[in-house]
Amino acid sequence: MKTYIHYLYVILAAACWGVIGLFNRILGELGVGVLQRVTIRNFGALLVLTIVFALIRRDVFRVKLRHLPLFLGSGVVSVLGLSIVYFQCQMECSLAVAGILLYLAPSFVVLMSAALWKAPITRRKVTALVLALVGCGLVSGLVGGEVTASPRGLLLGVASGFCYATYTIFSHYTLRHYDSLTMTYWTFVFAGLGSLVFWDTAAIAAVMTDGRGIAGALGLAVIATALPYLFYTKGLEGVESGKASIIANVEPVVGALVGVFVFGEALSLWVILGIVCVLGGVLLLAKE
Repeated sequence: MKTYIHYLYVILAAACWGVIGLFNRILGELGVGVLQRVTIRNFGALLVLTIVFALIRRDVFRVKLRHLPLFLGSGVVSVLGLSIVYFQCQMECSLAVAGILLYLAPSFVVLMSAALWKAPITRRKVTALVLALVGCGLVSGLVGGEVTASPRGLLLGVASGFCYATYTIFSHYTLRHYDSLTMTYWTFVFAGLGSLVFWDTAAIAAVMTDGRGIAGALGLAVIATALPYLFYTKGLEGVESGKASIIANVEPVVGALVGVFVFGEALSLWVILGIVCVLGGVLLLAKE
């Protein structure tokens, strides 16, 4: 039962990440630029986590100096780096291409887990990985959509998948010394402070004086950032790294459903087939 709870944590994380498009669209309609959204997301999550943990879990503020490089890696490379390269990729490639390149992350995790920790690459895991990757491509609109890409955009997309994968790798080492709450908090200490290089006082002030802007900013920082990283890191305490990364591919499925039910986007046969593929991969791993 305990193992299934950790699977549920990973699925909840993916569901929260999947609604990021909702809050991004709100802020985009208000004229908030991409880099300002990166700042709102990461620094906002840091502020929320600091307030919450100051009230209920002050022990997360204490870590050893020799472990700071792990948090620096997860914060700057895995979270802040991912935001920058992925958003840049979206500017040079179609969203379908950017999405499928981002979801190369489980492939990187499976390969790195095998190289670093001798984690077995089973036939079931490979089948689930292929199903998830195909499903993400279909959900993202790779089939039947407008597909464009540049060489630089492709490199940025592969880099985004790699950055995404490194969070799972850094977590593997960090969770040997700290619990998931401490891991998540110190990741955002570095991601949040690092994102301040993009700070624009006028743009942030404009968001904070608009009701929709405040809702969008809180949703982006709390629901689509702080909560999913808390859930995912907790899930990694009981789910093997490669499996967790594959299961997290539920995210684009949730994103597609948000598009259908919130924004009235069409639910095509390809999207339905993609959802079935992703969920099939998750169920395949759950049975192992």
